[in-house]
Amino acid sequence: MPKSVEIPDLSDKHIIVTGSNTGIGKVTALELAKAGASVVLACRSESKALPVVDEIRQEAGHDRVEFQALDLGDFDSVRAFVDSYQSSGQPIDILINNAGLAGAQGVTKEGFEVHFGVNHLGPFLLTLGLIENVLKAPNSRIVNVASRAHTRVKKWDLEVVQQRTPSKSGFPEYCVSKLANVFFNMELAKRLSGTGTSTYALHPGVVASDIWRRVPFPFRNIAMLFMITNEEGAQTTLHCAVSEAAGRENGLYYDKCKPVATAKLGQDEALAKDLWERSLEWTGATDFKPA
Repeated sequence: MPKSVEIPDLSDKHIIVTGSNTGIGKVTALELAKAGASVVLACRSESKALPVVDEIRQEAGHDRVEFQALDLGDFDSVRAFVDSYQSSGQPIDILINNAGLAGAQGVTKEGFEVHFGVNHLGPFLLTLGLIENVLKAPNSRIVNVASRAHTRVKKWDLEVVQQRTPSKSGFPEYCVSKLANVFFNMELAKRLSGTGTSTYALHPGVVASDIWRRVPFPFRNIAMLFMITNEEGAQTTLHCAVSEAAGRENGLYYDKCKPVATAKLGQDEALAKDLWERSLEWTGATDFKPA
């Protein structure tokens, strides 16, 4: 793994990290707050997030860390989060779409396959809802935690994303959702070109985090023996969020803090554009056209 990312002073920055009460999201939020940033922990569970808010405040030495409820599997919850943040009038210097799940079964509230709904459609709706706040901040960044698992997808079929998880493991569906993250990042970068806002997708490494909590015992426990720590896994996210080198780049995919090529399928611009248009229809999100 790469060495720890050097984080500059972030005292004037406003940052949102989804899924930040545990795993690499928690590490990411902690390190950014320690650098002085105001950080919103956007999480599903208030009872799990509030103790983490207190912990981060204590370690960071300031109280500009707060919890805001966000369930990415529920469009109403995403819209409520957006409305609440917009009412604050605060810009967003860094939006980190970190939250995700793997090894699950079922559908979201709106009836989408649960991995696709939580890992792609929820962050899509959130990002477009907050885009005006992001564009208010100079040199802002949007960081999308994807996965090398996107390389496992051999056939892109959006007809299956509006049904209950077909596989027993949920892994093929997880891979599809991660390819969707790659496509989203590609299309988002095109739309942000020339605005001063950059976007990134990344593979954090195979991390021993809570994302695998739904994978059955003993497979989860065995697999986690070969995974990296949350602290190691957060480094590429932090690199994309704050590094000077990443600040000169836009729309790329990263592994171990370096730009790398995506799978060939993940470079299909027509599929990325089609996914964007379908996601607009499915979520009811408002498209944006920067000046």
